[in-house]
Amino acid sequence: MQFRIDRRGGVAAYQQIVQQTKQALRLGVLVPGDQLPTAKAVAEMCAVNPNTTLKAYRELEREGLVEARPGVGTFVCQSLARPQAGADSPLRGELAAWMDRARAAGLDQEDVTALVTSVMQERYAPTGVAAGREGNG
Repeated sequence: MQFRIDRRGGVAAYQQIVQQTKQALRLGVLVPGDQLPTAKAVAEMCAVNPNTTLKAYRELEREGLVEARPGVGTFVCQSLARPQAGADSPLRGELAAWMDRARAAGLDQEDVTALVTSVMQERYAPTGVAAGREGNG
């Protein structure tokens, strides 16, 4: 597992490590029993303080996703993967094809993020709440 830290995004490095680990758990890239990189390795790879990684790992441990084994390392103990979201799922293939079409249409990464975020907010809005409205009417 390799982490990528975006220093321009406004999200704390430890939160990016947590998010990327959860994403890997959801996609089945990480499975129970897998060992996460050491804090020292992440510090060297991403130019972050080892304490940043340790903070992320502690949060993941509090959530019951990993466990620290003193002197050995940090290991995945729970998966978040669903078959429908796996690397070989038809949904992923459809999404990849859509991304290819968006890119061919000239959309950049920020455009795609905005589109996906807006549609996701509409589709996953709480029942009875229209997108962009609080229902005060």
